Amino acid sequence: MTDIDIDDLRADPARTSDPVLKVEPGEAPLPVGRHTFRLTVTDDSGNVSQPADVSVIVVDTQAPTAVLEVRDSRGRAVPDNRVSFGATFRLDARKSVDAGGGKISTYKWQLVD
Repeated sequence: MTDIDIDDLRADPARTSDPVLKVEPGEAPLPVGRHTFRLTVTDDSGNVSQPADVSVIVVDTQAPTAVLEVRDSRGRAVPDNRVSFGATFRLDARKSVDAGGGKISTYKWQLVD
């Protein structure tokens, strides 16, 4: 495992030979909200992969944090949030949390675009 401060990762991409990166908060921790991290890998012939992205959600200890997942009509996770044209899908907010000990009482749903 390789350790890195988030400040260093903000400044430049990190290149390691290690498949695990431990991210420390540094001087300026990630703010509350969703943050996307991207990984590409290169093989010993120099071939570079397509990027893989993951969203990390930093939660507030006072305000609730909304977490939204896309699921198919049977409730299974949808890879890359891609649904077929005309297909039924579910928006699942069950992982939303109030880390401060409160309980989520209302979910407001909107289509933004």
